[in-house]
Amino acid sequence: MPRKILIVDDDQKTRLLLKTYLEKNQYEVILAHNGESFLAELHAHADQLSLVILDVMLPDTDGFALCRIVRQRSNLPIIMLTASSDETDRVVGLELGADDYIAKPYSPRELLARIKAILRRAGADPAPTVRAYHFNGFTLDLAERTVVDGDGVPLALTGLDFQLLKYFVEHPGTVLDRSVLCEETRGRDSGPLDRSLDVQISRLRLRLNDDGKQPMLIKTVRGAGYVFSATVAVTHA
Repeated sequence: MPRKILIVDDDQKTRLLLKTYLEKNQYEVILAHNGESFLAELHAHADQLSLVILDVMLPDTDGFALCRIVRQRSNLPIIMLTASSDETDRVVGLELGADDYIAKPYSPRELLARIKAILRRAGADPAPTVRAYHFNGFTLDLAERTVVDGDGVPLALTGLDFQLLKYFVEHPGTVLDRSVLCEETRGRDSGPLDRSLDVQISRLRLRLNDDGKQPMLIKTVRGAGYVFSATVAVTHA
């Protein structure tokens, strides 16, 4: 069953962005836009929640007051978000019982990493072992370190190709910049003239029958990086 997270933030764009990103990473997300709606959702889902995320600045109250209420009722993990660079806010939030604190602007990827770390410590996110990923008729098997097509025919991939594809299927729908991909597959960043990643992605597209001129699986996001656009399903061990 997906872990359920309650987020309160008065910025609609931020709420929807986090909801979309976290749901792609197998979390169930409930949204609230102010303190009143947060408390209503907290009451309705208290026994099902794994974690709450509180924006400090809200139109009808503040995240500190909500943090105090949550902590009086339960030991539910709390992450606080703030646009303030003042260290006092961070100290106050932690003293009230927050488990972590992130300053805006932040990346959804960073927030996801903080969520996973907190839930692991709380014992609520055991991270079930993934056996295989399935996408567009292909199966990437982690145990066998193979990729086969719909007819069960293995693809001829190098070790680096497999590692790159594995990282893509682990982050579907997320724009991944070149430095991240090089770090994950080669253990180093790429220089401005290093075209080895582009060559590798072209080779991977060829193996996946993904048209290099109009790719549908691994798409180029100009000036940002690459995104894996296929729908990915997971089989657990």
